[in-house]
Amino acid sequence: MIVFSSLNLVIFILISLIHVYWALGGVWGIEAVIPKLENRNGLLKPPPIVTLVVAGGLLGFALVHAAALGLVSFISADYLGICLSIIAIIFALRTIGDFKYVGLFKTERTGLFAQNDTRYYVPLCVLMSLNAGMTYYLF
Repeated sequence: MIVFSSLNLVIFILISLIHVYWALGGVWGIEAVIPKLENRNGLLKPPPIVTLVVAGGLLGFALVHAAALGLVSFISADYLGICLSIIAIIFALRTIGDFKYVGLFKTERTGLFAQNDTRYYVPLCVLMSLNAGMTYYLF
């Protein structure tokens, strides 16, 4: 359980920090994480506050894994299993995708985002879902 939770803890903290960077106006990597259609701008242009909310959610996921490791104790054991299950389900659904732009079953497969989604984001979501599920199972 330590390996699964520790890995997710680090991943969630790093992804959360990247979102904070973007919310503060950073542009590194932003082109590779927003789906685009040919000859069009990105499908999404989230305002900074939304990006910060996502960063907060990811940090919350990190705290759930920290609680599973016993590093923090503000989440009771009764709710910890529910939280881990929710995280596993969220990332399993992200793995499946929306059947258009993201996930295993996307139909739009051109562009930098689509390539990165197939190579990096989907496998990362599988890993995070399995890690949360295994943490729940072993908890």
